[in-house]
Parts: sequence; structure tokens; C-alpha cells
Amino acid sequence: MSRNGKHSPPRPRIEVRQANASPEEAAAIAAAIEQFLRDTAPPPAAAPAGMDPWLRAGIFEAAGLEPDGPTPWGDPVAWGRQV
Repeated sequence: MSRNGKHSPPRPRIEVRQANASPEEAAAIAAAIEQFLRDTAPPPAAAPAGMDPWLRAGIFEAAGLEPDGPTPWGDPVAWGRQV
């Protein structure tokens, strides 16, 4: 099944490679590292605000429409414009 562009980076594999750590200590260390990675991760990128005006003008020109007019369906807001 396609992920449709919703890719996330692979999760790092966290291992404690010291023989004298107990399983509880190893789990605590791994949990602390995972919490650190979550806390310091960059925020998700903001979605684009709207359609590029040049792209919009090109689409309208190719379709033979007026850029400032309503859509062919008679929408009150011009296509590609934010309300």
C-alpha cells in the first residue's frame, strides 16, 4: 500500500552495549534517550499558505479563464484564493 508522501525518517535503534547494566537500567537509559529525541526533534514544517500566484495565473491562462474572475462553477471566492 502506498504511503502517499507521508514518509517519516526511520526510527533509530537504541541499544545499551554494556554487559554490567541490568535490564531495568538498560530500559531506563533507552527510555531517556527516546524522550530526549522526542523533546529535541525539530517541529514539523508548516503547510504552504496557498497556491503560488504565478502557477495560478498559468493555469488560468492555459484554460482561457480570467485570473480575477470566479471559477467556472461560479464560486464566490476566486479559485486558489484564501478566504
